[in-house]
Amino acid sequence: MNPANLPPFEPHPWLRGAHAQTLAGVYLPGHAVPYRAVQHRVALDDGDTIVLHDDQPAEWRPGERVVLLMHGLCGSHQSGYMCRIADKLNARGVRTFRLDLRGCGAGAGLARLPYHSGRSADAAAAIERVAAFCPDAPLTLVGFSLGGNITLKLLGEIGARPVGNLDSAVAVCPPINLAGCCRGLQVGLRRGYDRYFARQLRQMLRELARLVADPPPAQFAREPRSVWDFDDVYTAPVSGFGTAENYYAQCSAGPLVARIQLPTLIVASRDDPMVAADDFDRLTLPSAVQLHMTERGGHLGFIARGGVDPDRRWLDWRVVDWVLAQRDATALGLKTF
Repeated sequence: MNPANLPPFEPHPWLRGAHAQTLAGVYLPGHAVPYRAVQHRVALDDGDTIVLHDDQPAEWRPGERVVLLMHGLCGSHQSGYMCRIADKLNARGVRTFRLDLRGCGAGAGLARLPYHSGRSADAAAAIERVAAFCPDAPLTLVGFSLGGNITLKLLGEIGARPVGNLDSAVAVCPPINLAGCCRGLQVGLRRGYDRYFARQLRQMLRELARLVADPPPAQFAREPRSVWDFDDVYTAPVSGFGTAENYYAQCSAGPLVARIQLPTLIVASRDDPMVAADDFDRLTLPSAVQLHMTERGGHLGFIARGGVDPDRRWLDWRVVDWVLAQRDATALGLKTF
């Protein structure tokens, strides 16, 4: 069976709109997942450090599949989708590693430079570290939103060249056209998301100044009120891109998707208020990449009507299904494409 033949997404009848799905994806309560992970620090070549959170089920054995989860903008290992999916995979015997990107979660104060949508080298460093812990274990990389763009960018850059034990990937709601995404956030109701993210990013800078002895200079004539402005006055110059326009052009994964050679699933929604569906329609998809577009679901929402999965988190189960399909195919010596 082709694991990318996904069951259709039917939104919860009370959550049919894009914004309702997006907000419910964040704020809808679920069962608390106890934190039992072991933390591993990963030193990067420029002196910064990122953190892996290792959840190892008792039944996992060396050589069996592992998964690396990578969060989105203003997220961390504590983001709801990260905790839920790690828990569901653990319940099925899959060892998971949740990555805190630079300065996020447990990595606060361990990195001088900011994370951003182009940090594919950081993802590669994390994958190599996981391979050191699990030498013979094939790895599936799963990235959400910003982490999804990093995932696709890395896959396009490496082609068939091995990085650790990476052999497959999932990218969920990836902003593959960063400039278009940030422009879209400045229109209509989407400006609410833009202001929220800009506010969170400004808070991140305040925390960086408090925790790091020599943070990069962050002197603004006025505080940036949009993601584009923040990237233009801080992320891009500090990270060596100069301007937001250059940063977005160099780090958008869209142009690299055609080069991907590892089995990859992209899940996105046509009503995503943050990522335009047209960006996916324009992609040139290689045979290794399966794109699954739902009509509804918002951004990282996908709260479904009951009866399809054990709970209403349609997205969680599609990631779990994909990972288990990769595990089964590897065990049988088969390809999923």
